[in-house]
Amino acid sequence: MPKRETFQDLVLEPRKDGQEMWRWLYTELRSAIIDGRLKSGARLPSTRNLAAQYGFARGTVVAAFQQLQAEGFVSSEVSAGTFVLPAPGWELPSPAKQRSSRQAISRATIAKRTQSLLKTTFLQPASHSVGKAFRGYEPAIDLFPVEQWARIAARVYRKAPRSLYGQGDAGGYPPLRRAIAEYVGRSRGVRCSAEQIIVTSGAQQALDLLARVLLDPGDQVWMEDPGYPGASQAFQSAGASVIPIPVDGDGMDVARAIKSSPAARVVYVTPANQFPLGVVLSAERRVELLSWAARAGAWIIEDEYDAEYRYSGKPIASLHSLDRSGSVIYVGTFTKMLFNALRIGFIVVPERFVEAFRIARSFMDRHAPTLDQAVLTEFINEGHFGRHVRKMRQVYSDRSQLLAEEANRRLAGVLDVEHAQSGMCTVAWIKTRVTEMVLKRRAEQLGLEVSPISSFVIKYEQKPALFLGFAGCNENEIKRGVSVLEAILSR
Repeated sequence: MPKRETFQDLVLEPRKDGQEMWRWLYTELRSAIIDGRLKSGARLPSTRNLAAQYGFARGTVVAAFQQLQAEGFVSSEVSAGTFVLPAPGWELPSPAKQRSSRQAISRATIAKRTQSLLKTTFLQPASHSVGKAFRGYEPAIDLFPVEQWARIAARVYRKAPRSLYGQGDAGGYPPLRRAIAEYVGRSRGVRCSAEQIIVTSGAQQALDLLARVLLDPGDQVWMEDPGYPGASQAFQSAGASVIPIPVDGDGMDVARAIKSSPAARVVYVTPANQFPLGVVLSAERRVELLSWAARAGAWIIEDEYDAEYRYSGKPIASLHSLDRSGSVIYVGTFTKMLFNALRIGFIVVPERFVEAFRIARSFMDRHAPTLDQAVLTEFINEGHFGRHVRKMRQVYSDRSQLLAEEANRRLAGVLDVEHAQSGMCTVAWIKTRVTEMVLKRRAEQLGLEVSPISSFVIKYEQKPALFLGFAGCNENEIKRGVSVLEAILSR
């Protein structure tokens, strides 16, 4: 069959609305070459003839041919024409060949440790609403001073020097690091310089960075059980062996951990407000943990994701403030303090390892967005951050109390909701035969977001319970949520 007839028999898909003519022609010709409808060596019509055939300008065809030639699909010769280059690798195999090669193709797969994470990890959905009961990861976004933040952002963007639009510091925006160092020193007793602050894109990236820097494959990590899944997943992705340590009313059982796994390299702990049970690591166990880490040459990762929110008594001292050996690495985040979309967290690292963390941080995404850091810096330095935290501490205390009161009034005997003394969430112990997953499914069908306590368990089973967030729910939503739970449990 003549080569020109080969092209004439070619069927091109209709052009999509808004698609440029040259791009449509280029895409269709490229597809025909890749899937073998235009064979290697086939001669394409002249640009003039092809333009006349489809009724558009010759320049359109020239542009399509030039793009095909730039990408190595065709070759144009003066007076000879344009030909499909002889590259059989472009042509997809026939259906029979495809069937015979499926087994070979399927052998390419992802890493085994990633496959294991897929079985235990779920993605949090994007927010299409705020304030839903009982969402556990959301602060009171409806009460955040958006107008104040917007005014600061407008001022920063308007007056920022052009250097802020360039490459940022891998450790973080220096003025923000100074503001963070002053803040954690004043509020949490963390003694550090601005140089020891490494700004990250949220606490989750901080944990991933710590896993990369501190752990080798096979290293053991003590992990609270139940505990924060994002931490154990970060450690597992680095090839570490997670050692679950049971939690009781005094926090992580340190003595049991030392006895069962004395060679651990890293300990992950949430001492001020254990996630998810909300207990405090006792003073005795704090001293025991710090002493062991100093002797063993181990690291303690202290995650204080919401330690500012304590509703009775004085704030619990940070482990970092008690550390004398330099064993504690402090992790904080502004996501829980302000709003979820602000992906800014930080790590306080030992002076001797600052450069190592800066270099490792640059591997991930070079640096956190500098302009966002500049806005946050002004928000802190002008006092808005401190005022917002103090306001939210009272709001969250009121919401925690309301949830406990409503639950005691309407759910007594079927769901025992703890009155949270700190944090943004609480635990509700199930007192009926209904299972966690059934209760979760029914709640979701009626517009609630709850998490079974078992979703945070690694090894040591807990009594059936739900994890309920109250910080992001206003008074009416909390009452609605309790009413829905009552309707479910009364069946």
